[in-house]
Amino acid sequence: MKYEVIIFDADETLFDFKKSEREALRCTMIEFDIEYDEEYHLNVYKDINTAIWKEFEDGLITQKELKAERFKRLSDRLNAGFDEFEFAKSYMKSLSYGSFLYDDSMDLVESLHKDYRLIIITNGLSDVQDNRIRKSIIARYFADIVVSEEVQVSKPDSRIFEHALNNIKYTDKRKVLMVGDSLTSDIQGGINFGIDTCWFNPNKIVNETEIKPTYEISNLMELKDILKK
Repeated sequence: MKYEVIIFDADETLFDFKKSEREALRCTMIEFDIEYDEEYHLNVYKDINTAIWKEFEDGLITQKELKAERFKRLSDRLNAGFDEFEFAKSYMKSLSYGSFLYDDSMDLVESLHKDYRLIIITNGLSDVQDNRIRKSIIARYFADIVVSEEVQVSKPDSRIFEHALNNIKYTDKRKVLMVGDSLTSDIQGGINFGIDTCWFNPNKIVNETEIKPTYEISNLMELKDILKK
């Protein structure tokens, strides 16, 4: 067996974060008496959120600052005038309840955990990911679940991978595979750490970057074919 440890990203790999995000934003906007237009407001928020998480990956903003800053930018963009700290608190509370798995996630993880040691590494916020992931129905299949805010380091920094393997007392990088949807976070992180990587690319996006995964799949169950080789 070529691999013994499989590291998964959580959101947009095993969990449908977009669905969680939609529900949380809708609930919070309504709570703050904003007439919610999903097509408009969700797209504005996504633009802001994507940009600020990229700033975080690049080390330009801390996770603590990120929590409220994205909503300050949203308030400014919408000219809404809400308090970004109160909005962030309500949003993250709603988000923490949104634990939605992709259709194949349970079957995949359930079948793999008998033969492999499984880990989740997520660039997320503790209050949110603890509820959504650690208390999810698939959490019991994982030897460890590492949340970046708790360890104060995030993907693509190789130290978060080192932390995860240290937690399960495993050292042979040749037998570790990283599976995730983000080239810049998951795949680059795995490359930085010196392990094989598998890019989950359900939308079959053309990779025009210099980041080259070891494998690429468009369906989660294709991972099983890779592991059989």
